[in-house]
Amino acid sequence: MRIEEIIKQAKAKGLDGIAITDHGTARGALEAKKLSSEDFVVIAGAEIRTDRGEVLGYFLQEEIKSREFFEVVDEIHSQGGFVAVPHPFDPFRIYRLRGLSELYAYVDAIEVFNSRCAMQGSNRKALRFALEHGLKFTAGSDAHTYAEIGSAGVMVESVEDIIKGKVDIFGTPAGFMNLIKTKIYKTLGRRE
Repeated sequence: MRIEEIIKQAKAKGLDGIAITDHGTARGALEAKKLSSEDFVVIAGAEIRTDRGEVLGYFLQEEIKSREFFEVVDEIHSQGGFVAVPHPFDPFRIYRLRGLSELYAYVDAIEVFNSRCAMQGSNRKALRFALEHGLKFTAGSDAHTYAEIGSAGVMVESVEDIIKGKVDIFGTPAGFMNLIKTKIYKTLGRRE
């Protein structure tokens, strides 16, 4: 998706900001961050596939070079970033983080609502895990199309509240048919 159109769609849906977390790179997010303003905040991030599975890095200043879990976590934290585990209990995500029960102490937050989780029990399990282990919450639309932008996220008074864990979660499940539609669009190379 194009950065300018992502921001346009987010604003049209009433959002005051957005986190961009492309798979494997922060390049687009770092470019988008240049368009951040007082009225609309862009948080640069990336969804990194490590040797243990995927992690999200938010508030990045540069690319994450490593793909080894502990090194990725260190790289994110060394940039003043925030580490979250995306869709940790979604059985359809083959790259979800393995060994979360041993690794949770190294992350800052759990994504407790992902609108693209086909089974909402996965989100409920993530929320229970975060509560049981004293982890902060994140949520995201995991948008792969423009139409999905803003389908889930966090509400905060200030961006710093995300790091402090002072968030309210919002979201609507994407629905199984939407997931199939986006798979088809991705296969065809369409954006919406």
